[in-house]
Amino acid sequence: MKKNILLLMFIQLFIYLGFGMIIPIMPEIINQLNVNIIHLGSLLAVHSLISFVTAPMWGVMSDQYGRKRLIVIGLLGYAFSFTLFGLTITNLTGLYAARIMSGFFSSALYTATISYVADHTTYENRTKYMGFLGISIGLGFILGPSIGGLLSVFGLAVPFFSSAIILVCLTLLTWVRLSESHECVQDSMKERFSIRKQWIWIRHVKIIPLLLFTFIATLLMAGLESIFQLYEIDKVGISPFQMGLLFMFSGVIDALVQGMIVPSIKPGDESRWVIIGQLASGLALLLIPFASSLWTVGICLALFTGGNALVRTCVISLITLHAGKRQGIASGISYSLDSIGRIIGPLLFTWTLTIHAIATFVILSFISFISIYLIIYYKKTNTQFITTT
Repeated sequence: MKKNILLLMFIQLFIYLGFGMIIPIMPEIINQLNVNIIHLGSLLAVHSLISFVTAPMWGVMSDQYGRKRLIVIGLLGYAFSFTLFGLTITNLTGLYAARIMSGFFSSALYTATISYVADHTTYENRTKYMGFLGISIGLGFILGPSIGGLLSVFGLAVPFFSSAIILVCLTLLTWVRLSESHECVQDSMKERFSIRKQWIWIRHVKIIPLLLFTFIATLLMAGLESIFQLYEIDKVGISPFQMGLLFMFSGVIDALVQGMIVPSIKPGDESRWVIIGQLASGLALLLIPFASSLWTVGICLALFTGGNALVRTCVISLITLHAGKRQGIASGISYSLDSIGRIIGPLLFTWTLTIHAIATFVILSFISFISIYLIIYYKKTNTQFITTT
């Protein structure tokens, strides 16, 4: 596993690098196309919408046909989506096609990569290795906007062509170096894609509270990301440069939590750390309206980021521990809920921000605190589960 983890970390890095790289470039593209500003949000949201729809399908196919095959397909498709984006950067229809493709193939990459790690880890070390992948996710969020902004100096299409080249290189490396990790599950075609069969399986392995928690954790993160800049610029007068530094600092906190705290979590303690992380997130959200300087705002953001990092990694570790040989289905459904959280969060909380700013953060905090019940319920109903690794 150790010889493959670095490659898998690079794959995760580029999933989220691509997600973040478009953020600083998209406003300029929309401006040059001279189209309605609504397309800015739509182009960002369509990626998550397609991931929401297709991730469960990729998860089932990962269990049926193996992880390596889907990782290779995902890398090639993701590379092509970047290439298409660069080629059609002056055509709105082409940009939507590229974003649809990126959402389609990134969900294949995520589900197969997470499942690969789950296949090769045990109850004792799974959370540690999920934390290593979490470092890549944190770095992707940090580096994506900065790399996109820097490379765009040479042309708005340059970041996308550069990423496509690196992804093709990763594809070749994956094909040569990565071994298959999974004994395929032999289901009939009807059973394979039956929503009813998947629902029965989810209920059987008792992961509904964890899946709901995945959605809530992402909803909170995406909601805060969408309103934080708007709120703090009005309240504290933070400049765009300072805002960039704050998000970079929070990304570093995310990576530190994944690299230092998560690997030290003992088997069986995941639920306790999820509760700690969610309490920290809820407290940070409650304190943000009272922050009156760059430093206090930074402390609140770091507290939220650290707590959310603990929650996301421990929950996905617990989900895969229950999945047995069906890691793909579990990872796919989890990523699907993650994607819908990224859609609903910005839409919902930018709307509530226009109604009452402080109330928006109180609502976010309340959701964070009340969701802890899901983990308490999970602990009560899963005290003696046995996982197959």
